[in-house]
Amino acid sequence: METERTFDVDTMLGLPRLSGLALSPDGGRLVVSGARPDEEGTKFTAALYEVDLEGNAAPRRLTRSAAGESGAAFLPDGSLLFTSSRPAPDAGPEEEPRKDRAALWQMPAAGGEARLLAGPPGGVDRAAAARESGAVVFAAGSHPETGGWDEDADKEKARKDAGVGAQLFEEYPIRLWDRYLGPRERHLYLAPETGDDPEAAEATDLTPAPGRSLDMASFDLTPDGATVVLSRRREHEDPRDLVFELAVLDVASGGERALTADDAWYTSPACSPDGRSAAVVRAGKSTLEGVADKTLWLVDLGTGEGRDLLPGFDLWPEAPVFSPDGRAVFFTADEGGHAPAFRVELDGGAVTRLTSGGAFTDLCPSPDGAYVYALRATISEPPHPVALESTGPDQEPRPLPGFGAAEPPVRVERVTAEAPDGTPVGSWLVLPEAASAAHPAPLATLIHGGPINSWNGWHWRWNPHVFAGAGWAVLLPDPALSTGYGLDFLQRGWGRWGDVVYGDLMAAVDAAVEREDVDDGRTAALGGSFGGYMANWIAGHTDRFDALVPHASLWSLESFHGTTDLGVWWEREFGDPYKDAARYREHSPHRHVANIRTPMLVIHGELDYRVPIGEALTLWTDLKRHGVEAKFLYYPDENHWIVKPNNARLWYQTVLDFIDHHARDREWQRPELL
Repeated sequence: METERTFDVDTMLGLPRLSGLALSPDGGRLVVSGARPDEEGTKFTAALYEVDLEGNAAPRRLTRSAAGESGAAFLPDGSLLFTSSRPAPDAGPEEEPRKDRAALWQMPAAGGEARLLAGPPGGVDRAAAARESGAVVFAAGSHPETGGWDEDADKEKARKDAGVGAQLFEEYPIRLWDRYLGPRERHLYLAPETGDDPEAAEATDLTPAPGRSLDMASFDLTPDGATVVLSRRREHEDPRDLVFELAVLDVASGGERALTADDAWYTSPACSPDGRSAAVVRAGKSTLEGVADKTLWLVDLGTGEGRDLLPGFDLWPEAPVFSPDGRAVFFTADEGGHAPAFRVELDGGAVTRLTSGGAFTDLCPSPDGAYVYALRATISEPPHPVALESTGPDQEPRPLPGFGAAEPPVRVERVTAEAPDGTPVGSWLVLPEAASAAHPAPLATLIHGGPINSWNGWHWRWNPHVFAGAGWAVLLPDPALSTGYGLDFLQRGWGRWGDVVYGDLMAAVDAAVEREDVDDGRTAALGGSFGGYMANWIAGHTDRFDALVPHASLWSLESFHGTTDLGVWWEREFGDPYKDAARYREHSPHRHVANIRTPMLVIHGELDYRVPIGEALTLWTDLKRHGVEAKFLYYPDENHWIVKPNNARLWYQTVLDFIDHHARDREWQRPELL
């Protein structure tokens, strides 16, 4: 007798979370980081695995420690770099534990014990290796005006001993996502050359006085290791002038030189094989009148001259990487509910879409130019390694041996609705196997965050299969402001969250509930961040849903401007609130609280600095003041996302119980641990 397939939150949490694919210089080894919950379920711990390129064996685990390992990168000799907060092999009992501050480690090509390459007190957060010379540059934090890591450690100890956590800020912004920017400043260091004693040669500080310019910097090394190409924050007095320019840093002299001087943002630089140029993502400056376009820019590292590699390409490219012969650049871009891999020829600009289905990341071209290895995900499959030919169009990738991911028992369909202005609005619909005209499933509409984003792959935080496993049909709509549908589709929703985006969402729901296998009398809508904003907006404009769940949601756009980490960013879309706050007020959900009749489950994390907790507290006060049936799930130890396994279990349990109670007339079950 065939066992009934099931999929719940424990099934999902048990799946490995793969990221950070890396290919060795000879093309013979492919390594990936895989994270799973620790035994207590309090955090995810990652390890490095080697994937069999021939497809004959299961992945082989390379590292084992309680702290975990990630950030894999290969050196020319085949040795493997990674970051980990594991203790040094010779660490004495009197030494302070590294806690969550990672060091840089190097594992020999033949395997064996890894050695500590660099262990700054502030921790390593990213490293890049030169493909030919083997030079390694990494980013790490250090206290201002300290002359090396010993002084940095002394200052940290002095603050700790004095019980001081205070910081003095002089620049904007002062925090990002879930952390304050300081008191350490982010530096770039040149790692010491390989040796037996990591203490014999300290890393060289390439940026002795960076200020806050490197807080969000991305960087790459030319193959000879002589030049760092980086996207850094330009000095500015007016917070509205926040720009990331492209610059080069000479490793030998420490001299820096800006390559760009316009108002565009340059990110994700990738150096060419000959070291003369870099491919970089270039985004224009959006204004009240419209959203600016994004493209791939090829920049000459000597002159700073650049050109558009994708003129007329109506999608937004990400994560460029050069082909080994330097004649093409591979990249990804959202497209119609997918995120394919593309190839653009430098000579002539011909663009080839290498894949037609799925969402791809971590592109790794093989040194012989024949293949591209990548991680591929779909709505129903978590990221897993695959191989593509480097030139063929619309391929079906060859899967490499995976980690035994369970196939959710669902049907997944692509559906299209018509917006009020006639524009097609695409969605994914995930249906339980049992859904039918005789047994229609209740509908949960999950609204993505961003708002510039798309439902195009597997999602750990808003996993539709956990809902489907509980009997729900799940709609994943891409309304206006979603990526993958061209610039005009983004423009439709620019600054018009409450009318155009709302209209697109309602059109998608209308189309879904017309189906015989969907129950139009039992519905819920849920979303996080911008999706939470839309849940709040829906609450004040319709009572068609039985339950609403806003997570990390915006409630008052005017107050949000001053408390979020990058409030001035929103002025490009909504204007200067000190001169004219009309657009903020027009699209602010809090103004419609008197209309709310639908039960709501408010969820927020105390450590969320993108959408600060004040938004949820005000929402909660307003709901209770107006007699709305509501609950508030509060996480003192989470940020914009729920990242701890046990907290995620409680999240899904509470959310499902809440929407089941209100939409399916089931008894409310308060989670045992709450």
